[in-house]
Amino acid sequence: MHRRHFMMLPAGLPLLAQTKRGAAAVITADVLDDKIRGGFLGQIVGDLNGLKHEMKYILEPGNVQEYTPALPDGGWTDDDTDVEWPYIVEMERSRNFLLPYRRISAIWKRHINRRIWCSHLYVRQIMDLGIDPPLTGRIEINPWADFNLSGQFVSESWGLISPGMPQTAARIGIHYTHVSVDGEAVQSTQMVDAMIATAFLTNDMDKILDAGAAALDPNSVMSQIMSDVRRWYKENPRDWRATRKLTKEKYCKYGGQDMRDRNGVWLNGASTISALLYGGGDWDQTVRSAFNFGWDADNNAAASGTILGVVKGNHFLRSQGWEIKDLYRNTSRDDMPEGETITTYSDRLVALARLNISEHGGSMTTVNGKSVYRIHSEEPANVERLPDIKKQFAAMRLQLSGEIDRGIANGGTAQERARAAYLGICLDFAPELQRKYPRQWPRAIGSLSEYPRVLQAIFFEAPFPAGDAIREKAMAAGLPKPAHSITLEK
Repeated sequence: MHRRHFMMLPAGLPLLAQTKRGAAAVITADVLDDKIRGGFLGQIVGDLNGLKHEMKYILEPGNVQEYTPALPDGGWTDDDTDVEWPYIVEMERSRNFLLPYRRISAIWKRHINRRIWCSHLYVRQIMDLGIDPPLTGRIEINPWADFNLSGQFVSESWGLISPGMPQTAARIGIHYTHVSVDGEAVQSTQMVDAMIATAFLTNDMDKILDAGAAALDPNSVMSQIMSDVRRWYKENPRDWRATRKLTKEKYCKYGGQDMRDRNGVWLNGASTISALLYGGGDWDQTVRSAFNFGWDADNNAAASGTILGVVKGNHFLRSQGWEIKDLYRNTSRDDMPEGETITTYSDRLVALARLNISEHGGSMTTVNGKSVYRIHSEEPANVERLPDIKKQFAAMRLQLSGEIDRGIANGGTAQERARAAYLGICLDFAPELQRKYPRQWPRAIGSLSEYPRVLQAIFFEAPFPAGDAIREKAMAAGLPKPAHSITLEK
């Protein structure tokens, strides 16, 4: 007989731990569904109410004194929710949590073509060359990939569909954020997803933050940020401005105005952690803190709002008297379901959570006349370490060298030649290929030049310093810089 013991969940429900098979959480279906819906409501309100604070407080923090959450005209698509939306619809249809990467490329080409920025905008252009994920998110291929905040803002849904399963949430999360990011940014994914998944089982913010810390590679900058911010909070529990100042002094590396600061996971991850600490368990105060910490504030309000939304639940948030119209207007994603609402989007998340629980050994049953979920909960842990960049670069060269060579020598279509030329430039094959194929290389470069949106991304959009490196390599390879910039955003 295995020893059993009980702990109490915030809703007064027991968490049963079995030493042989690992912890099993038991939570009523109505409470779990309410938390999923509360998490999504918290995400969308935090995001959309945060838009007017986005990139407003850079050198100095904000000074938002009063805040009443509201969406009187309903929600609408923004990249904090609408990049995940096509994935969620396809996951629900296919009952597959890890969509094949070629399928993900097809989803992007069909649905995700406008109102995308930074790494996502770059990804969408190189997909037209026939480059699929995860290559689109590799540091060597995408100059945004090592820092871009999509590692955080394309993560919340995966925690919401993995209640009590932080490792599962992180594995799903990094599958999708690897479309656009790598390295440190993927650590951010794991941190946020672990905290959201853990918030289903506890309202203790220290335990939620402990889960985020456990999900990080201890050698990552994000791990150091987690430690620093928690220490600064303990030293300044009533002075959030002091913590913000310390954060800026240590982690603002490019003067605050460069995209690596404004749009990076480090300052924004620190802001999200700080908001959770200084919010004191209050949803409004947490999100207002995210606004005031600044930088890419809507993203940080969305992430922290999701976590507090899970803790509080949908019923509690709806009882606060906020004016929230039940709409999710599609302003950005092509060929998506008509008539989506906050409720129907949440329905999709609930359905996927039920399937995810079942696929990981859990079940739904009836106890004392109530439907309950029995979840095989997980301890938070890092599921993907930081890559060794030199080894990753060497492995990619080995993996792709033959394919690139064939594309230059025998590429039958303009796309095949352009793809080979782009990858050859990124992976430092260009000098060798120029010597080896003196006739074919110029033709391949000519094919790449026929993709003006890719050239715009390389020469005018790619951020310092990786963007400078790829521009230098491209011009050395014979790729001409366009005379004029064009607009990529539709």
